Amino acid sequence: MKAENQYTVRINRVLDHIESHISEDLTLEELSAVSCFSKYHFNRIFSAMMNETLFQFIQRLRMQKAAALLVSNVDEPVTEVALSVGFSTPSSFAKCFKLHFGMSASEFRRLYDTKSNLGQVYSNLRPRESKWREEIEAIRMYTEYHNSHTVWRYEMETKHIKVEVVRVEEMNVAYVRHVGPYAGDSELFGRLFSKIFTWGGARGLINFPETKMLCIYHDDPGMTEESKLRTSVCITVPPETEVSGEIGKMSIPGGLYAIGHFEVGADEFAEAWSFLCGTWLSQSGYEPADGVPFELYLNDAKSHPQGKFLVDIYVPVKPMR
Repeated sequence: MKAENQYTVRINRVLDHIESHISEDLTLEELSAVSCFSKYHFNRIFSAMMNETLFQFIQRLRMQKAAALLVSNVDEPVTEVALSVGFSTPSSFAKCFKLHFGMSASEFRRLYDTKSNLGQVYSNLRPRESKWREEIEAIRMYTEYHNSHTVWRYEMETKHIKVEVVRVEEMNVAYVRHVGPYAGDSELFGRLFSKIFTWGGARGLINFPETKMLCIYHDDPGMTEESKLRTSVCITVPPETEVSGEIGKMSIPGGLYAIGHFEVGADEFAEAWSFLCGTWLSQSGYEPADGVPFELYLNDAKSHPQGKFLVDIYVPVKPMR
């Protein structure tokens, strides 16, 4: 294994550990052990590869998660939010939050209160003005009630969209991770999927339709510099799958997800996110839950008559209180 690949997989392992233990007291000793680097060198290696110190990365993730919780859990006390993202005292959280966002947590919550402005949720994933706006204004909606869940169907002039809220099982995935800008870069995603398919194909792990293709967005572009955005291009794998090099493995938690079923062109993904997280969410009776959103791809756009993508967008949700 090339040295740079070994470094990548070790740092990815640390990133995954931090994300899944963000509410805990993360120590240099613990994280250097996860990386298998000496604690005397780990900080320097991490900073060189991530372009920020370990402390800056942890604080940024904690602020990002705290902001999401303040928006989605409007009745949860700020003190509880602080504890849930790893701060031992409200004062240390308050100081860090104001330094990061330029306002207090209470002010931030009032500004982005989901109960009065649900369209702000996941605003990073959508443009301010929607190209679908005229069609959305003339939308027809039908609601179907099944034994276990509700299905929303939307009919526009040229689009038919279905959204449902279902309980999803945990998924184990192997991934290739990219750190940096990604919006609209189809060549980047092509390279990343080619890399994960080459790896999986050589191990007999590509078996469609059982194998699922997806992309996870770890960071909020509205709160994170483009150069630090983390994206994981994934395929589902059996739990016992062994990985090495720049291929990592993680699990996507099971739970309640809103799933929007879309047929979109390469330039319409942001519009699909906008519809699900704005139009649908605001009238659904649900609000975003803690967790990472992702896209699950259902076809090869090259084989579609109009070159479109069949994609399911998954957003973790919970009933609005």
